Amino acid sequence: MRTKTSFLENKEHKLDHDRIDWSYLKNVMIKMGFSNRWIDWIMICVKTVDYSVIFNKDMVGPIIPGRGLRQGDPLSPYLLILCVEGLSALIRDAEGRGELQGVRVCRSAPIVSHLADDCFLFFQAEESQANVMKRILTTYEEASGQAISLPKSEVYYSHNVHQHVQQRITNILGVHAVLGTGKYLGLPSMVGRSKKARFNFIKDRV
Repeated sequence: MRTKTSFLENKEHKLDHDRIDWSYLKNVMIKMGFSNRWIDWIMICVKTVDYSVIFNKDMVGPIIPGRGLRQGDPLSPYLLILCVEGLSALIRDAEGRGELQGVRVCRSAPIVSHLADDCFLFFQAEESQANVMKRILTTYEEASGQAISLPKSEVYYSHNVHQHVQQRITNILGVHAVLGTGKYLGLPSMVGRSKKARFNFIKDRV
C-alpha cells in the first residue's frame, strides 16, 4: 500500500522581506555562530536605511523603518535564507520527536520534509501531523514577523487519501486542496509518469 502523503506548497515562493523582525535576524545569526563583529556589521547594513515617497508631487520623508529587509539589495536574499533556517529547524525538531514524517521518492531514497526555501512542505496525511505543521508555521510567523499567506498556498494529496481525511486536513491548514496542476517558477509542481506530455509546452514555445 502506498504511503498516504500531503504536499503543502506556498505559491508565492518568497516570504515577505518587509516583515522580517530585526531582533529575530540577529538572534538567528548568534545561534548560527557568527562573530559579534560580523553581526554588528550586518545589523548596521540592515538598520541604516530610510525611504522617501512622492505624494501629490511632493517628496515625503525620510521614513525610518523598524523592521524588514530591502528588496533589491544584493545582501537581502542571503539574510532571508538565514531567517528561513529557523523554520527548517522547527521542522527538523518535530521530525526528531516523531511528530512529523516526510516522504520518499523510492524505497532507498532519503526522507524529504521541505524543499526550495521551505516553500514545499511534505508530511503524512494525518490530522495530527497537519496540526503540528500548522503550529510550526504559526510559531515561525510569530517569531520572525514573516506573514505566511495560507490563502495563497495549496495542498496536494496522494491518490489513496480518503476524501473525508483530505477535507479535515484542508480545514486544519486553511488552504486550498488541488489536483497537483499548479506551477512553480513556470514549471508544473507535480510531474507524474508522463514527463514528455507535462513538459511538451516548453518544446512548443521554443
